[in-house]
Amino acid sequence: MLEHKYIDREKSWLAFNARVLQEAADDSVPLLDRLRFLGIFSNNLDEFFRVRFAAIRRLSLSGISGEKYLGGISAQQLVKDITEIVIQQQSESLRILNIIETKLETENIFIINESQISREQENFLKDFFIQKLSPELVTIILNDLAEFPLLKDTLGYLAVKLVMNHTSEVRYAVIEIPKTINRFVVLPSNTEKQYVILLDDVIRHNLKSIFNIFDYQSVSAHMIKITRDAQLDIDSDLSKSMIEKISTSVKDRRIGEPVRFIYDQLIEKDTLQFFLDKMKIVTTDSIIPGGRYHNRRDYMNFPNLGRFDLLYQTNEPLPIPGLSLEGSILEKISTKDYLLNAPYQSFSYLTKFLREAALDPKVTSIKITLYRLAKNSQIISSLINAAKNGKKVTVQIELQARFDEASNISYAEQMKTEGIELIFGIKGLKVHSKICVIERTENDKIKRYGFISTGNFNESTAKVYTDVTLFTSHQQILKDITKIFEFFDINYRVHRYKHLIVSPHYTRTRFYKLIDREILHASAGRKTHIKLKMNSLSDFKMIDKLYEASNAGVKIQLEIRGICSLIPGIPGMSENIEAISIVDNYLEHSRIYIFGNAGQTEVYISSADFMTRNLDGRVEVTCPIYDQEIKNELIDNFDLGWKGNVKARYHSYKLDNKYRVRNHNPVFRAQLETYKYYRNKIDVLEEIV
Repeated sequence: MLEHKYIDREKSWLAFNARVLQEAADDSVPLLDRLRFLGIFSNNLDEFFRVRFAAIRRLSLSGISGEKYLGGISAQQLVKDITEIVIQQQSESLRILNIIETKLETENIFIINESQISREQENFLKDFFIQKLSPELVTIILNDLAEFPLLKDTLGYLAVKLVMNHTSEVRYAVIEIPKTINRFVVLPSNTEKQYVILLDDVIRHNLKSIFNIFDYQSVSAHMIKITRDAQLDIDSDLSKSMIEKISTSVKDRRIGEPVRFIYDQLIEKDTLQFFLDKMKIVTTDSIIPGGRYHNRRDYMNFPNLGRFDLLYQTNEPLPIPGLSLEGSILEKISTKDYLLNAPYQSFSYLTKFLREAALDPKVTSIKITLYRLAKNSQIISSLINAAKNGKKVTVQIELQARFDEASNISYAEQMKTEGIELIFGIKGLKVHSKICVIERTENDKIKRYGFISTGNFNESTAKVYTDVTLFTSHQQILKDITKIFEFFDINYRVHRYKHLIVSPHYTRTRFYKLIDREILHASAGRKTHIKLKMNSLSDFKMIDKLYEASNAGVKIQLEIRGICSLIPGIPGMSENIEAISIVDNYLEHSRIYIFGNAGQTEVYISSADFMTRNLDGRVEVTCPIYDQEIKNELIDNFDLGWKGNVKARYHSYKLDNKYRVRNHNPVFRAQLETYKYYRNKIDVLEEIV
């Protein structure tokens, strides 16, 4: 038996990010996509430090051990462990980047620095610097400032050291690398070779021009990066609106405590110490040596250079069989439920639903919850269109969606101006549910239509996040959705729902009952199984319940993309549990829950993971699937993922991300096979027609 029953949540998350790094290291992944995965790895790590590491650090500095909440490890030890893991991962990411750059050179793509510029490129960059880059630069001389400037955690900086002539006086400066210009500058070439230089090196190349008023004997520039605590402190002032409070908190995030400082390990010691002292970064903070370049998240936007042969083939989103984007969606849904599985199928069905509702004279109202939205959201446009057409539009928009607060505030103000009724959630509860209900007058009666999803109503992320959405006119389910909006209005009244499972009141207890039923079936010798697909599993009580089911003989299959604090396959604790993670071209985001129920299989889709915050601290919605065809489709979806033997890794207490053993089985890449599954559905339908 193991010493601990659970895997630490933070270490499990770091293991997930290591799986992303594995994709960057995988020779079978196209080269430019490998760079993209490096960018995703870096971006993930930034958010981890801003949120999770920051929380552990606060706990550590408070002097509280925190072992009860952290699964048996102290906050102080966890801070040290995380730092060690991250330093190792950063080193590995640099090694992988060097390999990728070498392989790119065999494809005649060269990422060069300022010392490798040709005369032709020199002329191009001189004009580029004068016309585009120089006007955007923020350069600050630091020595004589009364107060050190605030360095933002979303930006990279060059720490500059100037040694003056004659006096040998040392002056320090900082140059902000602008975000308004693409970090990768494609250089002109008269040959088949293609050259790219980073903005950082263009700045280095022009240091003489930037500091030409100083009489110096030497100048050097090394990159530094700060990550700050992203915790929002919400003002309790009752005279302020929720929008005002969140806006102020987002602005205050700029001055959050530093939680990570990354520096070019070739930086001079005195320069490094100057910045550490001025920024008041002490040894208890995570100080991480890195390479010449930071903010590698920018590699997510590395130019394709017209080399589509070095990228994954793009699969066009497929239509939903029987549901046309040209006809009336409401008319079709009135007789049958339909399932959308993005990005395999077109997200346009969801926007079409809202556009149709906005124009339909019989539609009287639209109610929807919004969490994360696209930059230029078609969802918002459709809702405003509906309001302009006289519909009563009610939007619950979550102002505290992490890192989307400013965007959501902007959208909220825009919708308010257009007469849309806004709901800003419930004190102490984030609204994470993905629901919509409309009311339509038919034969002098109100009929409801709607959809329930596992993911955000976001056209951008729908291209890369796998999520399922149920379109339905099931009146009882939609009546339950209406009750949820009533709860938003009067939240001291706890409603009872006949069909939906709703957090924070019922999700935990209802899933306990579903698991207990499988335990009873197993005890009676009946067929039983549990298949759960989610993003994260970290709630200790829910894990204990799954351990209990395993010990009763229930076979449990878990597809968990991210955090998995459960330890599978341990005799006497979890021997009947297997757990895998799939990391591939798409980000696995669907929550699909399947309970065998002695042959009377029940299937649910949900916005909730099995995390404490989703079960007890948010408004989440889990929806039963009643349509047998859709039920079979979701079971097939799970099973396709479970067969994966290319991008699937085992969850284990070792956190070693071992790939699933293929043995003599043919290659089965789950996401590709899922796309084929949906394409085959269309082919079969066309043959019938």
